Amino acid sequence: MPTLRLALSQVNPSVGDLVGNAGLVRSWTRQAADAGAQLVLFPEMMLTGYPVEDLVFRRSFVAASQAALRQLAADLADDGLGDLPVVVGYLDADGPPQVSGDAEPGRGARNAAALLHRGEVVARYFKHHLPNYGVFDEDRYFVSGDRLTVVRIGGVDVALTICEDLWQAGGPFAAARQAGVGLVVNINGSPYELNKDDIRLPLVRRRAAEANATIAYVNMIGGQDELVFEGDSMIVTPDGELLTRAPQFVEHLLVHDVELPAATTTPGSDVVADGMRVAYHTVDAIPPAPTGPAVAGGLIEPVADEAEVWHALVLGLRDYVNKNRFASVVLGLSGGIDSAVVAALAVDALGPDRVVGVSLPSQHSSEHSREDAADLAKRTGLDYRVEPIQPMVDAFLANLSLSGIAVENLQARVRGVILMALSNQEGHLVLTTGNKSELAVGYSTLYGDSVGGFNPIKDVWKTLVWRLAKWRNADAARRGETAPIPENSIGKPPSAELSPGQLDSDSLPDYDVLDPILIGYVDGDLGRDGLVESGHDPAVVDKVLRLVDTAEYKRRQSAPGTKISMKAFGRDRRLPITNRWREHG
Repeated sequence: MPTLRLALSQVNPSVGDLVGNAGLVRSWTRQAADAGAQLVLFPEMMLTGYPVEDLVFRRSFVAASQAALRQLAADLADDGLGDLPVVVGYLDADGPPQVSGDAEPGRGARNAAALLHRGEVVARYFKHHLPNYGVFDEDRYFVSGDRLTVVRIGGVDVALTICEDLWQAGGPFAAARQAGVGLVVNINGSPYELNKDDIRLPLVRRRAAEANATIAYVNMIGGQDELVFEGDSMIVTPDGELLTRAPQFVEHLLVHDVELPAATTTPGSDVVADGMRVAYHTVDAIPPAPTGPAVAGGLIEPVADEAEVWHALVLGLRDYVNKNRFASVVLGLSGGIDSAVVAALAVDALGPDRVVGVSLPSQHSSEHSREDAADLAKRTGLDYRVEPIQPMVDAFLANLSLSGIAVENLQARVRGVILMALSNQEGHLVLTTGNKSELAVGYSTLYGDSVGGFNPIKDVWKTLVWRLAKWRNADAARRGETAPIPENSIGKPPSAELSPGQLDSDSLPDYDVLDPILIGYVDGDLGRDGLVESGHDPAVVDKVLRLVDTAEYKRRQSAPGTKISMKAFGRDRRLPITNRWREHG
């Protein structure tokens, strides 16, 4: 059986940076060549970044992607890498955008993969299955391909597929089986969700069995607005053996020698298999098979849930800040658990010298909260400042007759004004610190504690915030480092401290009661009856659902934040603001 040395390039592209992304392909292909690779794979839409959203409709951007692909093929040859076949994702089009007046049936923008060799684009493949659920709107943007591209490389027939093609039975993988290929390449921009890695491996095994071929699955890493991609690239044999698996949340070149069946069919063209035509191509020469011991990429075991989420949040925050070219971030430090976790995430993502934490005490701020904020600053080394808000609040109250919740919200809004002023003056990105539970029930002040450009814990339930804090401190202890989060911040009852003796539990059920209801309603789309049947108290369910339903206008104005669940507010969960439907008891 022939052996191919595969190199799966798990890298971090940036949307719209065609030159920079092409540079990544060239540098990682050089590393792959130095490792003796005979076929190099890059992620979905590698050249353009992913997702490009409505940039698809800009013909100038499509043309730039096509030109960048041709230039990349030439540049790889000029780099002395022309003999090494490279598979790269890009944006293509064979007709006007589907939304234009001159659109043509069956033609338009394409989510595409290309095989580059000896300065040329040897073969192209257009994604067949287009996801249109959750964060995906690919039916809006792309036209489905109807051809399976098979390239003979080193005596092995290799089929090209893209992301969603793997998630649905039939189509390309069924056609690959009928075409008798030995290897199916699947390039991905597959966003992270908690426990998705547990789903992915069984899925790859099912498709490997369906195609009766080894699958080389490569996924990008990095943050793109609300999305974060974790990698988790792998190679799986037809009988389900996991040969190698890459780490999550880091760039990585996964190099592995794979024995594959020699091609036996006579390459033809327009062979019909499972409703798809099969287009055959041949790469005449590739780098020689390396001598010496076989190279194994190794097996990285997935980490615990809390570690996985923490790394996802750190990567999502880091890339949002760096890719948008912010020099630093600023956040309010209350001494509570949410701001403590966000501060620790920011320090892990950017380093303490790029994080400013501001204590904004009022007359209702407890001494222990002020001490906890200062303690966190000392533990993490961030730039710590104190800006008392009471004189500013008093100035407002001297000119406005306010009482009750209006005074509470005024305090939050004064804090927001200070943070935004520091942002304007010093160039920081303001981080807001509301968790998903608070966003769900509207437990926040618009233009107050909700102010900010990015929210690292927007998709993190309150009970998970506590788990993350405990995990991060325990992880620091295991490494012999100072725990970043004060134990007082973890252990004390949560409070906004906007009025004397205030606690979250004055307005909300305990989070151990609240979160399961919210998870069922928001993530699981359960109605009132389903929640009650699950064992939740009907009166509590009614109260929680009322809070959720009436807070949609607040959520619509909230800052973006890293998605880590199956249904994040914003991209996943899209409900009308003006909506009279209610789950009645």
